[in-house]
Amino acid sequence: MNFERVYHDPLHGAIALNSGDPTEALLIQLIDTPAFQRLRRIRQLGPASLTFHGAEGSRFTHSLGVMAVARRAFDRIARDYPQLLPHRTVLLCAALLHDIGHGAFSHTAEEIFGSDHEVWTRRILRESKSVRELLDRHSPDLIDQLEAVFLKKYRIPLISQLVSSQLDCDRLDYLMRDSYFTGASYGRIDLDRILMAMRYDPVTQQLVVARKGMAAIEHYLIVRFFMYSQVYNHRKNVAATWVLLKAFQQAKYQSEIGHLYADQNVKAWLKNEIDLEQYLATDDGTFVYHLQQWQNHENRVLADLSRRYLDRDLLKALDISHLDKSDRDLLLEKVQIWTKQLGFDPEIYCGLRIAVSRGYTLYDRGINIQTTLGLREIGELSAMVQTLTQTVQRVWLIYPREIKTKLQHFF
Repeated sequence: MNFERVYHDPLHGAIALNSGDPTEALLIQLIDTPAFQRLRRIRQLGPASLTFHGAEGSRFTHSLGVMAVARRAFDRIARDYPQLLPHRTVLLCAALLHDIGHGAFSHTAEEIFGSDHEVWTRRILRESKSVRELLDRHSPDLIDQLEAVFLKKYRIPLISQLVSSQLDCDRLDYLMRDSYFTGASYGRIDLDRILMAMRYDPVTQQLVVARKGMAAIEHYLIVRFFMYSQVYNHRKNVAATWVLLKAFQQAKYQSEIGHLYADQNVKAWLKNEIDLEQYLATDDGTFVYHLQQWQNHENRVLADLSRRYLDRDLLKALDISHLDKSDRDLLLEKVQIWTKQLGFDPEIYCGLRIAVSRGYTLYDRGINIQTTLGLREIGELSAMVQTLTQTVQRVWLIYPREIKTKLQHFF
């Protein structure tokens, strides 16, 4: 008996999967695996909820959204090119599972621990029993095909590009979702217009865009630029990441000298000796629980950093990008002296963080537009996009709030 599984999404409405469709039946089963359900306990934006209180959406909801957008995009294209239909399962599974390897605090954990969620995603496909059995049962070649998609080696570039490119379903969903949950109105894109403009080029077998849809793509790229500058690289996010990074560095040292309470899973993370079972056994709650314990630690620095994160008593972050390098170094020296005078370790409580970003790059073939003269890369046609290719560097000075008045006098 066929049944329909419906996920009610704040962005995409009812995401319905029909068990009578072999591909969608597989998606339902994959969603129900413990490895995928773990994503409910990992926030999409890591510590950004300390800045934007609504940013509590999970990797689970995002992954469902990416699959829903990919299904809309692919099914529309496949109506004109039915020869693509045999690749539907690979695409939808790749879209659903693309983030299954994310660890606690999402991208922030990758910086703290040096992990790579894409590597863990491929490991989960091959080593997580429940996931592997489902994929193998559907097709013995499916795991290899999914890995080819993630490594951008799939024989039809369109499939990989819909999952990961300069114009992919992952970015389309996270821009909409992150805008919605953070309340950042400038993050809104015209999804319907973009999907209607997506095309398949049978000669190169890649994803392209109809010329009439170029304005929607330009808007999407501008939106992405502003989301990075105003949300993802917000000063509070920068400060929260700094505090977490320094807290776990202190925890690692205390663990090495045998002065730290931590369960076996967290100890494995601190040692960077994690097996798959330990990786899947940790989530945001695991690390938050340990921070709660460590705020009472005998080591004053670890206790203080843990408390600061939990209570949102963060360090301050000042944008000093306008200063040249010599002035930045001079300012940092002064801040280190003032910080030390307060009794704080200047190596921990102050420093510089540099964020480099561009609104558009030629990553994975860039975005190609259909014209009467053939395919043209969008940067060749749009002065606006050409501007977005310029590198933007922001330099943040991290410091304790107690020296804020001294900094004001400095400027």
